[in-house]
Amino acid sequence: MKLYSINHGYFKLDGGAMFGVVPKSIWNKLNSADENNMCTWAMRSLLIEDGERLILVDAGMGDKQSEKFFSFYYLHGDDSLDKGLAAHGFHRDDITDVFLTHLHFDHCGGAIKKEGEQLIPAFKNATFWSNERHWKWATEPNPREKASFLKENILPIQESGRLQFVNDRKDQQNALALAHFTKQVQVRFADGHTDSMMLPQLEYKGKTIVFMADLLPSIGHIPLPYVMSYDTRPLLSMMEKEVFLKEALEREYILFFEHDPVNECCTLTQTEKGIRAKEIFRLSDI
Repeated sequence: MKLYSINHGYFKLDGGAMFGVVPKSIWNKLNSADENNMCTWAMRSLLIEDGERLILVDAGMGDKQSEKFFSFYYLHGDDSLDKGLAAHGFHRDDITDVFLTHLHFDHCGGAIKKEGEQLIPAFKNATFWSNERHWKWATEPNPREKASFLKENILPIQESGRLQFVNDRKDQQNALALAHFTKQVQVRFADGHTDSMMLPQLEYKGKTIVFMADLLPSIGHIPLPYVMSYDTRPLLSMMEKEVFLKEALEREYILFFEHDPVNECCTLTQTEKGIRAKEIFRLSDI
């Protein structure tokens, strides 16, 4: 198995929303805001070459939305999915599986493209993976998340006939339950950010790597109180973080960050203030 980091580019979100109850005087030192209180975040996918399968974990925001929509998020940078794939000798048509951690627009928007007036899969040879519980949550959205679950990103996946579910969650009451996706890729479930978000966990070169999605968007979110206002169940997010971080510290996991604009990966250490980042490095350095 081989792993590659694929950057789709950068966007901006409100700093206060990203750090919740943490005051700006503190979080601004972690990811400084512009004059509009907006901070830069990455859209970083994980590409897994596993035998005959080429698995893309999350698909970024895509480019089919209106100019007005994108103006809210200040997309910038020269990176793109196609450039990232080409740098490693791949094309989007080589992707066999698109694994969607959850269906918020910045994670799944790139799975569907607009061709004329049609909305079609952006990866013509891929199977798209969600899970039944989250799919229902996203297609029957609550008012809090409705603006993040866009029908044009989600329903065409099902209409294509290539939607599959990871459904073997062992314990529906345990937010950190594990399911199998492939022989070397397991799936962790977390419910604090949104219902039944999936975090791939991989064995790679003798190390365990966990794709953190929005449980830990960045290194700056490792301290327990640093929970996004976007989370539907912030106290549950804190509990999930605490349980996961203790396990990750004990078992020496590597954390891979989807949204950190600077840092791709880190290990953990115990400090007087709690668990914090230890070594920071790129995925290619493993």
